[in-house]
Amino acid sequence: MTNQNANSDHAMPHPSSALDASLSRRDLFNWGINGLGATALLSMLQGEGQGAGLAKPHFEPKAKRAIHICLIGGMSHVDSFDYKPELEKMHGKTLSMDSKPDIFFGQVGQLRKHDWEFKPRGESGLMISEMFPNIAKLGDDLTILKSMVSQSANHTPGLFVANSGFEFNGYPSMGSWISYGLGSESETLPAFVVLNDERGDPNTGASTWSSAFLPSNSQGVVLKGGDQPVRDLFPATKLAAGADEATRNFVNAINQQHIERTGADSVLAARIRSYELAAKMQMSIPKVADISGETEATQSRYGIHEKQTADMGRRCLLGRRLLERGVRFVQLFSGGPIAGSPRASWDAHESVKDNHTLEAGRIDQPVAALLADLKERGLLKDTLVLFTTEFGRTPFAQSAANQVGAGRDHNRYGFSCWMAGAGLKQGTAVGSTDEVGWKAVERPIPWHDFHATVLHLFGIDHERLTFYHNGIQRRLTNVHGDVVTEALA
Repeated sequence: MTNQNANSDHAMPHPSSALDASLSRRDLFNWGINGLGATALLSMLQGEGQGAGLAKPHFEPKAKRAIHICLIGGMSHVDSFDYKPELEKMHGKTLSMDSKPDIFFGQVGQLRKHDWEFKPRGESGLMISEMFPNIAKLGDDLTILKSMVSQSANHTPGLFVANSGFEFNGYPSMGSWISYGLGSESETLPAFVVLNDERGDPNTGASTWSSAFLPSNSQGVVLKGGDQPVRDLFPATKLAAGADEATRNFVNAINQQHIERTGADSVLAARIRSYELAAKMQMSIPKVADISGETEATQSRYGIHEKQTADMGRRCLLGRRLLERGVRFVQLFSGGPIAGSPRASWDAHESVKDNHTLEAGRIDQPVAALLADLKERGLLKDTLVLFTTEFGRTPFAQSAANQVGAGRDHNRYGFSCWMAGAGLKQGTAVGSTDEVGWKAVERPIPWHDFHATVLHLFGIDHERLTFYHNGIQRRLTNVHGDVVTEALA
């Protein structure tokens, strides 16, 4: 799975070739779009034989596919998955600190107890709050990582590092690395699909699911509702019956004549293949996006008919349908752009109770339905479910030093995420924060370790999945990363 070429543009002829007297006008135009052609060529080559991957896993995988629920804004761990009875006892007191904390607004108010009741769940007894009453019922299926840490307490770099391992844009996302390493099991659907919140895309935009310097067929493909679920997949204006097919046949005939006249042209052949793939997607995307064939009971289970849960319910159900049809990695965002009033994310500076009640209410039922549905269909055994947020929130209020305000600031020093499904130790928690949930003290888990663990579950050695770019053998985990073995079954 290591790319041995000098750079990511290795398939592109050098511009000096345009000076070659034998270069035809058509070849010159081909050179201009060679990046697209190289991408299509990879799709063509990947389509041969079994599946669509570049290589086989390094070892026997536990997971074949993943769905990633990414919470934007910073979910409060001390109100959800990290029970701190000591925090309740210390409510209204001041937290002693050795140094100035790296938080966003810099206000360190008094300690604030959790706003939701915690209860032991299932046979495992995992403590999960009533913020997520439906997910809590499935506690025995969860593997909670209670000692996550991040490099940044700012949303944009925090979201970047959570998705790509780097605090800046220009690096491939986790979904793109998995897509690049293993490809798709489907001949008619992309390997990596993104389903954004109806309230808008993350502030980081397409960079969040970018393939960066990896081949662009590893990029996340955004699916939306309506008549155009994929941008530019269908003609801008409706064509008469048969016109689209006739146009393709005409273009194909001209291309074939060119090949017969000039000999084999891998780039042109790849372009032909890309048109064929687009034609297949025109059939497969509307079919998979149409959930009308799902039973009424299933739609109700996901909360599709309720205003509060309809958006996430549709996306969770669509995510399950995509996974069933061979998509390798599906990413669902909970939350849109940061800021605004009211906020459309988990960024609970003003009031955790108000903000998280709204945001959790949008996703709790759909995510629980997805998890239960995957389990009942026998898919959870080889599907990885990821539930992440870029950082947590402070155990103290974001307020004056002598007050217990209603909001909490960003906390990169310790927070919680969870995983479920393939190859994981169910009904368990890994790591811990201190007595009030301020900093990770037992088995800190940086994002590099999280990413290494995800790749490991896919049968990938994170140190061997690399791509040579700009003189450096790049990888998702940079030069870091240890698999969180405590989370593995």
